[in-house]
Amino acid sequence: MSVYDLFQIYEHDVLVIGAGGAGLRAAIEASNRGARVGVVCKSLLGKAHTVMAEGGMAAAMGTVDDRDNWEVHFADTMRGGQYVNNPVMAELHAKESPERVRELEAWGAVFDRTRDGRILQRNFGGHRYPRLAHVGDRTGLELIRTLQDHGVHCGMQVYMEMTVVSLLKSGERVVGAVGYDRERGRFHLWKAGAVVLATGGVGKSYRITSNSWEGTGDGHSLAYHAGAELRDMEFVQFHPTGMVWPPSVRGILVTEGVRGEGGILLNSEGRRFMFDDIPENYRQQVAATPEEGWRYVCGDRDALRPPELLTRDHVARCINREIKAGRGSPHGGVYLDIAWIRENMANAPGHIRKKLPSMYHQFKELAGVDITAERMEVGPTTHYMMGGVAVDGETQSSTVPGLYAAGEVAAGLHGANRLGGNSLSDLLVFGKRAGEYAAAFATEHGHKEPDAAQLEDIVRDIERPFARASGENAFSLHHELQDVMQDRVGIVRTQGEMEEAVAKIAELKQRYADVAVAGHREFNSGWHTALDLHCMLTVSEAIALSALARQESRGAHFREDCPEKTAEGATYNLVVRKGDDGAMQIRREPVLEMREALREIIERNR
Repeated sequence: MSVYDLFQIYEHDVLVIGAGGAGLRAAIEASNRGARVGVVCKSLLGKAHTVMAEGGMAAAMGTVDDRDNWEVHFADTMRGGQYVNNPVMAELHAKESPERVRELEAWGAVFDRTRDGRILQRNFGGHRYPRLAHVGDRTGLELIRTLQDHGVHCGMQVYMEMTVVSLLKSGERVVGAVGYDRERGRFHLWKAGAVVLATGGVGKSYRITSNSWEGTGDGHSLAYHAGAELRDMEFVQFHPTGMVWPPSVRGILVTEGVRGEGGILLNSEGRRFMFDDIPENYRQQVAATPEEGWRYVCGDRDALRPPELLTRDHVARCINREIKAGRGSPHGGVYLDIAWIRENMANAPGHIRKKLPSMYHQFKELAGVDITAERMEVGPTTHYMMGGVAVDGETQSSTVPGLYAAGEVAAGLHGANRLGGNSLSDLLVFGKRAGEYAAAFATEHGHKEPDAAQLEDIVRDIERPFARASGENAFSLHHELQDVMQDRVGIVRTQGEMEEAVAKIAELKQRYADVAVAGHREFNSGWHTALDLHCMLTVSEAIALSALARQESRGAHFREDCPEKTAEGATYNLVVRKGDDGAMQIRREPVLEMREALREIIERNR
């Protein structure tokens, strides 16, 4: 019997792995350019983690403040990323986001409106002007609904509840992928002219995360083991406000939109501690009365800003400090209070329910917390991965021919720290570009057959856990990995703790080689966890080694033993690749040089 007989085989010009915003936008673009497109998703179509993005999508449309433009957005993104961003991606993102939002509107997205009928935009952390186009606090859901409805009419074929476990290569080029369906465990082979990775993040490597069960770093691992380079893996964003109590909602995100609509952070003493941490260059004037909105003046700008909307890394560290100092809430967080606006607004509960419908209903139903009347207990939660597959800024092509990446799985746009709202516009801008260039590559280079010996090796690897009568338990190893990443490579890092993490990950990798799974491939959650764990061990090692190598604090990477930024730190990115001996290698690579015109834009908008 041929190894091919073990597989159900499909053939596409472009295979998209992941059906979130980036994957669907890539599939739409590739289909519109005449490619036969297949989309593989780990869950059901429409259940992607993108639906959990609540606050909005950043685009300098200027509908609320006409001073906003792409140059200001570009400067804000570079500043938030601490200048280790890919400037090509930051420029393209700032220029193209408004067009992508209007395109989404033309496809049926229903945005909140200004009184004169234009798309309403709200404030968000790190953005100088109100810039986030939104649909209440359900923006990600509306984005997915719109892309899904539009995409299914473009002719893409969707493979639901399937997990891709390996990319296929012919020589140096990617020519397809192998996976299995999660229900029956049957093997599937997708031949493709080009592959787009759009698999999202890595949050399930941590104990407390806003990520869904799918966020196991699949795309990062697939690319790495196929020979592609990863970049900026030390930069993991911890969202400041995930619920910490009650247990039914632990880790669930409280959108930055709550703070954008007036929510304030208080410690156990009832003090609004974020006023302690306004950067000195913003401290011209502080307005700390409810009548003035509890805001401060942003340096020499005339816009008032709440201190809760400083960048996410800054807010998260301030919360972490209050908790460690013993000024936290009873369950290890702080308080987020939007109910206080009742003091100055006649119909505050109705206003909150209108502006934040998902937040209100979610916590009312799941936690018994009425956000219009009481405070929420929140704390930092692992949220977003700035690092990922190293890609060309314009084409989204990786360092392996035929392999593209877009969205959270790709590195470059966000640098050391992502600004809130940039993720959804990132999906649209670079999802489109990945689909466009993947389709062009497939048209130019056609298909190649994968090697049969490669398929035999893959089948042997993914069935190996069944070959043992006893061995390590995948669930136990996963819990140990989450604990070490949370406690040793979390929001505050030190040399010694990260060295302990690296040693522990090495130990877990050795033990993983002895993982045993009982039963057979059908309906086997232990087997799913064992295969996902391979990905999580890979990305965790890359995060820990990169964090050790960057001996400074920058953006989301904060080292208590190296608390300051260094001038040298802004000159390089860290790149991860798989060595010829199979060991993970880390090297420095100079930050992509910025055009002089872009430098002038940043200087004008400091």
